[in-house]
Amino acid sequence: MEQPQADRRATYLAALTLEIQKKLQKALNMPVQRPRLLEVLFADVALEVKDEAREIILNKEEDEITKTEQSLCFYDLLADYYVQAPQAGNSIVDLIVQLWSQYFVSHIFALLFHKWLFEVSVENTEVLLRYASALVQGSSNIFWIDIQTNRRRFLSLFRVAIVPHERNKIAVQARRDLYLLLSRFLFFYNLDDDMLETFIKHFPAFPNAFLIGGPADVFVIEVTDQLQKLKVEPVVLHYISRMSTLQGLELRMTTSTRLKACLYSFTSPGGPMYPTRAVRHAAWETLDLLFPVTNLVFIIVGRYPRHVISLFFRLLYPWCWPSSCWNFIKTCIRAFFCYFINKIIASWEKMRRPNTKSS
Repeated sequence: MEQPQADRRATYLAALTLEIQKKLQKALNMPVQRPRLLEVLFADVALEVKDEAREIILNKEEDEITKTEQSLCFYDLLADYYVQAPQAGNSIVDLIVQLWSQYFVSHIFALLFHKWLFEVSVENTEVLLRYASALVQGSSNIFWIDIQTNRRRFLSLFRVAIVPHERNKIAVQARRDLYLLLSRFLFFYNLDDDMLETFIKHFPAFPNAFLIGGPADVFVIEVTDQLQKLKVEPVVLHYISRMSTLQGLELRMTTSTRLKACLYSFTSPGGPMYPTRAVRHAAWETLDLLFPVTNLVFIIVGRYPRHVISLFFRLLYPWCWPSSCWNFIKTCIRAFFCYFINKIIASWEKMRRPNTKSS
């Protein structure tokens, strides 16, 4: 019973490969429609596998596993298929090489051949560097699609690239670029907290390390740059909350100041970040956590002076005064209400205690 299922899967994936090859060939032959054809092909590859196709490709056990973990996309199946049968993807790679300059080609290559690149040996160093560079470029654009939609459809691609022994199989130059890319999106894909320590531990050496610092400094620099580019509020909140894992990292003074300035830019209304109230409060909480008042230096430039300076800067935005006053009133009412309820509960429990003792 297993063999027919495997045969059906191989036949189905071979048919998909042939269809992808036809669409790439069509894009190669039709320069005018090429961008649109490649965009449609990328969307097809990134689609989730529907129930009808699941019955053909997966058995019941595999189907249950994929449903509990995450959504299954066509690129997941094809990436595994090209590792098991490398010759099946050779024709697609040849067509992709002829279309390197097109925008969506690196996206398609990253989705279909991210496992193949780490598993199949490529003897030509120049070709391997080109493939690795295409992987980094395509993955960056793909991860930004997840950022803009606040979804994690391409999580499996990130999980493959984050494995240390996989990254070591590509050229050093591309490996550095890949580490910088993964640094920017590590918090978004919300991996385990201990993953950060492991990730930083395997960081490659950078030629300008004496200027920018160690692996932890490089990671923080990439994260702060990424945070300042984000515009989707839930993603910004997620990044700021995940930055609490940076507590305890040994950073250079310049890197620490850069991190503090990045978070501080989200604490005031108006330009350049125009943060919402939720983002401002999250940034304050993370700032107070990462830079607490622990000594005389932080008393001077620590939590309380930051809040006082922020209060004065708030006066520069008079259009925000009504909302700030209203939120302050709501906070006071909520605090008074909670205090009043706690008093009632405490007095009620005190009244019940004598009755309990007498019984």
